[in-house]
This record gives sequence, structure tokens and C-alpha cells, in this order.
Amino acid sequence: MLKLDLGKWSLSIDDLKKFALKASHPRTSERFLALYQIAQGSCATRVGRQMKRDSKTGMEWVHLFNANGPKSLFSVRTGGRSPLA
Repeated sequence: MLKLDLGKWSLSIDDLKKFALKASHPRTSERFLALYQIAQGSCATRVGRQMKRDSKTGMEWVHLFNANGPKSLFSVRTGGRSPLA
């Protein structure tokens, strides 16, 4: 079973929920809510499917988090046309 390495980043399960609630982008919020569910014992593939994503997406988010920490899950604008507003 795939697990989050929260101790490596000195975080708790509640910190994941706080990241999700304070996120400025919906995708960031979605990722942290998924990790929150996974940290509580849900299956990563099942969480991915529940969020209407590929079943491997939940596992990819866990691997990203474990390797690079929470900063790796924040949505960053990488290009394209600027927003009108």
C-alpha cells in the first residue's frame, strides 16, 4: 500500500487539509484533498477515480509529494494566454 511520508516534511494530516482549504487554485485544492483522503487510509487509485481522474493520478501525486514535498503539488501557471480579468 502506498503511503505519504508526512514525517519527512514535518507535516500532519491536518496540514494537508489546511493546504486544501487555503489553496488559491482549484487544482491545488483537489490534489491536497486527495492526499488527505489517502493519508487517512483510502486507496490512491480509488481516490483518483472518485475525483474523475485516471486511476494512476492519485499515485502520481503521492510520489510527487514524497519526493519533492508539498510545493510540488501547487498549481503554477506555465504559459499560454494571460487571463482577461
